[in-house]
Amino acid sequence: MRIEEVASTTKAQRVATHTHIKGLGLRDDGTAHAMAAGFVGQEQAREACGIVVDMIRQKKMAGRALLLTGAPGTGKTALALGIAQELGTKVPFCPMVGSEVYSSEVKKTEVLMENFRRAIGESWSGAGWVGGGGREGVRVRAPTAPTPLSPPPTAALLSLSLSHTNTQTKHTPPLHTTGLRIKENKEVYEGEVTELTPEYSEDPSSALGGGGAANAPNTTYGRSVSHVVLGLRAAKGVRQLKLDPSVYDALLKERVAVGDVVYVEAASGAVRRVGRCDAHSTEADLEADAYVPLPKGDVHKRREVVQDVTLHDLDAANARPAGGGGGAGGGGGGDLLGVLGSMLRPKKTEITDRLRREVNRVVDRYLDQGAAELVPGVLFVDEVHMLDVECFAYLCRALESPLAPIVVLATNRGVCAVRGGGSDMLAPHGVPLDLLDRTVIVRTSPYSAEECVQILAVRAQVEGVKLDEAALAWLGAAAGRASLRHATALLAPAALLARANGRPGGDVTLADLEEVATLFLDAKTSARMLAEQADKYL
Repeated sequence: MRIEEVASTTKAQRVATHTHIKGLGLRDDGTAHAMAAGFVGQEQAREACGIVVDMIRQKKMAGRALLLTGAPGTGKTALALGIAQELGTKVPFCPMVGSEVYSSEVKKTEVLMENFRRAIGESWSGAGWVGGGGREGVRVRAPTAPTPLSPPPTAALLSLSLSHTNTQTKHTPPLHTTGLRIKENKEVYEGEVTELTPEYSEDPSSALGGGGAANAPNTTYGRSVSHVVLGLRAAKGVRQLKLDPSVYDALLKERVAVGDVVYVEAASGAVRRVGRCDAHSTEADLEADAYVPLPKGDVHKRREVVQDVTLHDLDAANARPAGGGGGAGGGGGGDLLGVLGSMLRPKKTEITDRLRREVNRVVDRYLDQGAAELVPGVLFVDEVHMLDVECFAYLCRALESPLAPIVVLATNRGVCAVRGGGSDMLAPHGVPLDLLDRTVIVRTSPYSAEECVQILAVRAQVEGVKLDEAALAWLGAAAGRASLRHATALLAPAALLARANGRPGGDVTLADLEEVATLFLDAKTSARMLAEQADKYL
């Protein structure tokens, strides 16, 4: 018998700077563990952030701001990510950097407003009947114009509500912070795909290449898809659907194949692939994804759908021109003029205040009817000292808005000049005093030598680097001599050097770290060498 050892097929997860942060590491009474959830130290700051999390969950901090201050490398961004981990995926969390507001395409205040509305979400849900079983032909017709923002369906619903207005706006990429939890009833066809057969018809125009039709995904030379037959199987029945060609395009984009579990919305024709049916779990598949059980009940059903969207999703969905932006030359944008038109079109423009007011009006109506729930999220602005006086004034006004999210700011500056206010306008942390009065300030303290060693041990475990006691102590001393970030950056090169030195397990020794330290300098050493050799530089 021959036995061979093969490499694991498990995908390696990419390790980022704050991959080890899993929460704030708090006890049930709100006190902080000395070392938990990836955090080491900073007990007071973590306990303060825990109180903020409780206030966010109780919706008692909307329109308020939290300012995280401290020296570089003391865990301000980690605290913000810990807040996001504690809140979970249901609360919108929108991170940005202060320098993102400077653009040649849109105003600074427009970028801030987009991020504000990204942090405000909405949720919908509903319930209803389940259709009967049997095998029959059903025709699901897609809308003539693409429904804006099919996932989530709320955007399409609000888009229909706003269709009577003549608001002319330009499209801008999504950026919000307030969540809207929307409930609605959906009539869907859900089941395992048993048949997927496109039916073709003669189309002479596709052979001539007019309007780019030959390049469409549902068109071949001289023929086009007239409809597609989709067979679905559920626990209590089987149905065969006759779908519109545009729905066939959606099936191709979702990469639906026989054996997948999908559902098709009867109203819009939107298709969503849920996963692979667990009846095929024994198949050998190199790209196997999540297996899901066979849907219960009948294929045709009305289900309760709860969708979480943001106000900016609704803005962007309704800002798209009617007809899906086919292009300047018609023909669906497939011809040369359509391609040129899409290339010349601005990549990012502003959404008008008129459209936002219309969206807010429709959202208010759904909130009054009880069909939606407003979920204030968190907007995290790192390096807030990069904002200027105009942005700070806009923040002060936006915080007083009834649709304002929780704003978390972070900065590592002391007393410095406010950007755009002249060199004589000094303020603590580079933030004007009128905005500081609206914030609660949490300060982070520098790490001790013992805490640096513990943090390095956690990072080494996350990155899969094995360190002996001497190597770990040397890294702790390097963190105090240079910085904690520099010591953390030496872990991966030292592990590669250990393997190059004949240790396949990657066990890092003191000699490996000393050799790596000669190859990669820290900022303080580089600055000292620059001062000593200033005459050799331009």
